[in-house]
Amino acid sequence: MQSARSSVGRSIAAHAILITYTIIALFPVIVIIMNSFKTRKAIFREPLSLPHSESFSLEGYQTVLTQGDFFLYFQNSLIVTLASLFCVLLFGAMAAFALAEYRFKGNTLMGLYLALGIMIPIRLGTVAILQLMVASGLVNTRTALVLVYTAQGLPLAVFILSEFMRQVSDDLKNAGRIDGLSEYRIFFRLVLPLVRPAMATVAVFTLIPIWNDLWFPLILAPAEETKTLTLGSQVFIGQFVTNWNAVLASLSLAILPALILYLIFSRQLIRGITAGAVK
Repeated sequence: MQSARSSVGRSIAAHAILITYTIIALFPVIVIIMNSFKTRKAIFREPLSLPHSESFSLEGYQTVLTQGDFFLYFQNSLIVTLASLFCVLLFGAMAAFALAEYRFKGNTLMGLYLALGIMIPIRLGTVAILQLMVASGLVNTRTALVLVYTAQGLPLAVFILSEFMRQVSDDLKNAGRIDGLSEYRIFFRLVLPLVRPAMATVAVFTLIPIWNDLWFPLILAPAEETKTLTLGSQVFIGQFVTNWNAVLASLSLAILPALILYLIFSRQLIRGITAGAVK
């Protein structure tokens, strides 16, 4: 009886800690969303209070939807992010499978070379990247952003996925080879389903920097037809005057995709982060 009570107590404590951490993590997001529905005066006078009859206002959302082309910016961000995620997960998983499965000269050096991208920021090569895109005729195209973000996300993807690939049973893969499966079918049918938590982890950690990035859209795709949501939101931020209603409204709308993705993949994300931590 005492052990059962102790187990229940630990479970309650764990849930309380989880709820507390969730509230702390979501508190800035909640504040931004609350203030996006307020008047300018209420944002500064009552930043932590809920909107009420006197402070409620949709001015920010009306401004966002009428000034500029919000839906085009959102579409550009969505296309660039999804295309980059697809390339990072596909090519990263294939490279990780090759490094984990096959032994060849330079295997370790190749892994270290790919991991260097984690330690060296890609922004250091901005000038060279811009010159390359100009020479290729890709400036002011979504393709330029997809290529840069794919290169940015591959090192982390290979580093994480290669460790999970090594944990996949060799007997399972050898059984597939005995049954006549090609290496591609072994990869797509046997290996990928077993590393889905790791794929979800890589997807979430790759999505957030891409969706929130301002640097490369400003450098490589500043044209009106290729602006991303983050770059398009800068129109409301001036040198002397800032439309805080519109800024908070655009930030609230920009948060939604990342928040939805996290909620969808949260279970697999947690499994991917904690896998191997407890034996």
